[in-house]
Amino acid sequence: MKKKIRVLVVDDSAVVRQSLSSILESDPGIEVMGTAADPIIAVKKIQKEIPDVITLDIEMPRMDGLTFLRKIMSQHPIPVVVISSLTTEGTEVAMKALEYGASEIIGKPAMNAAQFINESKIMLCDAVKAASQVKLKRRKIATPVATTVKPKYSADVILNKASSFKQIIDTEKVVVLGASTGGTEAIRNFLKELPAKVPGIAIVQHMPEGFTKSFANSLNNICGLEVKEAENGDKLYQGRVLIAPGSKHMLLKRVGKEYMVEVKEGPLVNRHRPSVDVLFRSAARYAGNNATGILLTGMGNDGAKGLLELKESGAHTVAQDEASSVVFGMPKEAIKLNAADKVMPLDKMASYLLSRLG
Repeated sequence: MKKKIRVLVVDDSAVVRQSLSSILESDPGIEVMGTAADPIIAVKKIQKEIPDVITLDIEMPRMDGLTFLRKIMSQHPIPVVVISSLTTEGTEVAMKALEYGASEIIGKPAMNAAQFINESKIMLCDAVKAASQVKLKRRKIATPVATTVKPKYSADVILNKASSFKQIIDTEKVVVLGASTGGTEAIRNFLKELPAKVPGIAIVQHMPEGFTKSFANSLNNICGLEVKEAENGDKLYQGRVLIAPGSKHMLLKRVGKEYMVEVKEGPLVNRHRPSVDVLFRSAARYAGNNATGILLTGMGNDGAKGLLELKESGAHTVAQDEASSVVFGMPKEAIKLNAADKVMPLDKMASYLLSRLG
């Protein structure tokens, strides 16, 4: 019998602790081993029994969540899923938590409409499962719920697969990239190595609504590229990076010789919104052999079939290798499908891309 993932829930709200516990325990693969109202109580519980994963609110009394996270990651690393409010301040602090070693960020579960309750359950449980697989290392850091899971849709619910791919004569290049667990740091390292004249890049990083804008802004501040959260109709051109907004799908489109993106609503695809498969399928249709598809670290299989469709359309495809992946899930599934032309470590990708693009 498969061992359950033991979770410690840390939040100063009794209502939230109860809600998170109920959601997690509705999954047969997860067990809530305890709860704590603040990090001081959490430390005492960890000293008695070490959980597999911690869910952590970052706005708490006595010791804030960031301080607690820094202590954990520098002393005895444990996978942490940060549960954050969607305030502007909350999203900025949550982004800092990723830098300090948090495995995942999700928004506090909505407790109103049944659809949002179900989607919150999917996202929370998947985040915990992904975190439990993360390869951690010690860091030196400076100063009652519905249990019905929605169907696992494919990209067909957003965009039908093309029956055939035609060669696109125009030579304007584009890069499409997908990532999940561990992806924020991977994307940051990848983009920092690229010059301002690289072709336009469209990115799906599995993140909740509200956090992708802060993520894009943080990248814009450290890269030589223009990075922004995508809006419907945004053009994608040389030197520009568009990040799919949380809770929306992003498709690459082509108008004449120009690329643009469509941002739209829709159901979860492969349990995610935005979905990498949706972006990759659209790039296969509208960019084809002018595209380069890159699939980075992450749990699950979102992006695997899409990468194969890109390859079938004539695009060049790259998957991150196991050694450099935080979670070797999505790239592994793509490799199984023979969807990757090249499998390589993250630190080689930028130079490889530039050499291919001339």
